[in-house]
Amino acid sequence: MEKDTQIFGLRAIIEAINANSTIDKVFLQKGLKGELFQELEFAIKKNGVNASYVPIEKLNKLTTNNHQGAVAQISPITFHDLETLVEKTIASGATPLFLMLDQISDVRNFGAIIRTAECTGVNGIIVQKKGGAPVNGDAIKTSAGAVFKIPICKVDHIKDAMFYMQASGIKVIAATEKTDNTIYDISLKEPCAIIMGSEGRGINPSVLKLVDAKAKLPLLGDIESLNVSVACGVFLYEVLRQRL
Repeated sequence: MEKDTQIFGLRAIIEAINANSTIDKVFLQKGLKGELFQELEFAIKKNGVNASYVPIEKLNKLTTNNHQGAVAQISPITFHDLETLVEKTIASGATPLFLMLDQISDVRNFGAIIRTAECTGVNGIIVQKKGGAPVNGDAIKTSAGAVFKIPICKVDHIKDAMFYMQASGIKVIAATEKTDNTIYDISLKEPCAIIMGSEGRGINPSVLKLVDAKAKLPLLGDIESLNVSVACGVFLYEVLRQRL
C-alpha cells in the first residue's frame, strides 16, 4: 500500500470517514476490542465502507507507524455520481456505452479493464462499494494512467445501477457463458451497459436474472474461460466494431 494513500490510527480513520473521504478499504485487526475500535466499526458500517479483519502481522506490513489496529486505504481518484454521469452522457448526444464490474477482485485485471475501456470510448465504469478491487498503485500502473481519464462510479449494489440504466433506456447485457447467444448474435449499436463478472464466480445469479440480454464468447479450445480483462476487451471491441 502506498504511503501517501493510507491513513492509520483509530481516531484518524473515524474522522476521515465522517468527513466523507473517499476510502477504498479499511483493514482492522482481528480480535481487537475497545470503545474507540467499536466507534470505528460503527462508522464503517453506517457509511458502507469496505473493510476486512486481518492479523496484526498484515497491518505491520502495511505500515511501520503506530496503527492502533487499523489502516485505511484512500482512493487517489474522486468517484463520479452515477445519475449525473448517465444524464450528462445522454445529453451529449453520444450513444451511451457503460461498463459494470460485478466484484472484479484482482487489481491488475481492474487496471487492464480500465485501460481498455478508455481506449474504446466507454462513458463510465460502475463498481460496487464492497467486494471489488481498490484503485491503488497497481491498478493505476496497469491502467497506464487511464484511471484518471475515465469516470468511475461506486454504487451500493450493481442492481442499483442496473435499474437506473434500464429506466434511462440503456440495455444491460451480461457477459456470461450461461447462454446460447454469442456476442456476434446480438446488436450492440443501441445504448448499452456491459456487465463483467468476478474472476471466480462470474456474475452474481441474482444480477443475471435482471439483465436484458446475455452473450458469450465462442471458445474452441479446452480451456473453459478467458481472463476477465481479455474477455472484456473482446466485448468492448465488438461494440466498437458494430458502431463504426
